[in-house]
Amino acid sequence: MRRRNYAIGAMLALGLVASAAPRAYAQASVLDAVYRGTLVCDKLPFSEVRLRGAIEVTIADGGVRYSHVVRLNRSVDPTIERGTGTLTARNIALQGEWQHGAHRYTSNYSGTFVRRSANLKGTQTWIEDGKTVSRACSGVIKRPLKAFLPRRGTKSAAQ
Repeated sequence: MRRRNYAIGAMLALGLVASAAPRAYAQASVLDAVYRGTLVCDKLPFSEVRLRGAIEVTIADGGVRYSHVVRLNRSVDPTIERGTGTLTARNIALQGEWQHGAHRYTSNYSGTFVRRSANLKGTQTWIEDGKTVSRACSGVIKRPLKAFLPRRGTKSAAQ
């Protein structure tokens, strides 16, 4: 009888832990940190190849902002795409824009965090010579392991 009571108690405890785990995981998986990665965007009619550019997303105190290196025909443009975003549970949505000379576009990217990274997909809508051209982009952002993140309430060495 005692073994049966222990077994029932163990199953109940395991059930409670298992039911609480998804909620705790969803809340703990997206930490305030700098997430870095790469976006690869389809070729534009006026570009030579598909281009890859670095992206950095900062999540801090409920706010989201990002910057993305823009490349035109393999050379890095001196002007960076910048934008803001929203974080809802594990879903991230980014909106931004870029302009340099006669070139300009607006952008929208979104994704879902799994552990410490998110796959992003979205579009850039270019306005070039009075014509509107959209291209698809995709990429991944990732944060460092939790052990390497600065602790709350402490200043980093750079500050």
